[in-house]
Amino acid sequence: QVQVVESGGGVVQAGGSLRLSCVASGRTFSSLGAAWFRQAPGKEREFVARITWGGNTYYDDSVKGRFTISRDNAKTTVYLQMNSLKPEDTAVYYCAPGRGADVAGYNLWGQGTQVTVSS
Repeated sequence: QVQVVESGGGVVQAGGSLRLSCVASGRTFSSLGAAWFRQAPGKEREFVARITWGGNTYYDDSVKGRFTISRDNAKTTVYLQMNSLKPEDTAVYYCAPGRGADVAGYNLWGQGTQVTVSS
């Protein structure tokens, strides 16, 4: 059974950095791209960044220049390097294999990893 497991979240002060990891067991990201989404309390899940099967990357404007999505050569792990974190980045971060920036294009979710940025 395919599972997605995110890790790397934590509590960090504003301006700090975190690196999130996402592993898809039983399946790689080689046939699909992958994306990171986040969901803050009381808000809908929103797109953060994605990487295509071919390696192209796309970012939401709110994180452009601060976050970097990448993938290992075996295409089993997807990363999200987050720098210059802001309190508004606080959310549960989710990774999923799929295409596009619309959450409707993804149907395999992990448990998420909490990121808390203190001011």
